[in-house]
Amino acid sequence: MKGTATVVGAGIAGLATAIGLRRAGWSVTVLERRTELERYGAAFGIHPTAQSALDRLGVGDVLREHAVPYRDAHIRTPDGTSIARLPLERIERKAGRPELLISRPYLLDALLAGLDAFGDVPVKLGERVTDVDALAAGQDLVIGADGIRSAVRTARFGDRSGPREVGTVAWIGIADIESPVHGETWGSGRFFGLTPVEPSRTNWYATAPEATTADELRGLFAGWHDPIPRILAATDPATWIRYEMRHLHPALPSFVSAGASGQVALVGDAAHAMTPNLGQGACTAILDADALTRALTAAPPGPAGIAGALRAYDRERRRSAQRTAFASRTLHRFMSTERTRLRDAAVRLLPG
Repeated sequence: MKGTATVVGAGIAGLATAIGLRRAGWSVTVLERRTELERYGAAFGIHPTAQSALDRLGVGDVLREHAVPYRDAHIRTPDGTSIARLPLERIERKAGRPELLISRPYLLDALLAGLDAFGDVPVKLGERVTDVDALAAGQDLVIGADGIRSAVRTARFGDRSGPREVGTVAWIGIADIESPVHGETWGSGRFFGLTPVEPSRTNWYATAPEATTADELRGLFAGWHDPIPRILAATDPATWIRYEMRHLHPALPSFVSAGASGQVALVGDAAHAMTPNLGQGACTAILDADALTRALTAAPPGPAGIAGALRAYDRERRRSAQRTAFASRTLHRFMSTERTRLRDAAVRLLPG
């Protein structure tokens, strides 16, 4: 084995990183503080660059078995008027493959299957890490993939960077009907999104002021264009997922830490948690895993080689991921404004 690594966190970032390290010849253990993996049914958008990364990790074909292409989506006003098209056709022409949408459980299953294929990578549930330095001292590398409230990040970088709320609540759900339209509808201070997720089902997401309750959500969108009221009516509120939109702030000065107490790298939300407005959270986590794997694969053995690989990973990913996070937060402010006339006029200027 090229080295020993412990991945803290068994979400998308952690599982993808574990697969990459094991493929690169590392001995890997995954620790997850939850007693079972989160399997709620939100849809993830997987950009062609992230699809290529999943192909390199050996799970691209499994992904495509359950994913659906995302095409012909628009930005609309609440009365249903289309003011712009999402740039999905341009993405597909440039990459030679479409954006894909897949539900979180299917993506987790694909990654778990990829990990299980090795037969020697334990995923230990109910394991809360409290002493990162002690863990790192016994490994060649520790990967912090433990989300926006990362214990690994706090242990190595302090608590200056942490979760910051944006004052908006997001709701997500899946309706057992197929929407005739896809994309996002932008209103005053709130918006609603509709995407395919699998045949005859529609993934939806909505944002509203922080104090909005489930009982009030349907009323907020009652007068919006079809099928938004029907989608909400067709979904049991008991299955809706509510979360306060947050991002990591301020941006970290580095995604890696090397020293006498061991070498650490951060991936996914632990490194750059962002609002979901660009739909890039899962993609950036996958790209992190791919970049870290490539850097470690090319590195010579030993602590110095690992340290050099971590620096290469940080150079490749930090600025790119942080730019995406900033753009997503900026888009959130733009989408959520109450100055809708100016915003909509600007959106109409976007290329079709």
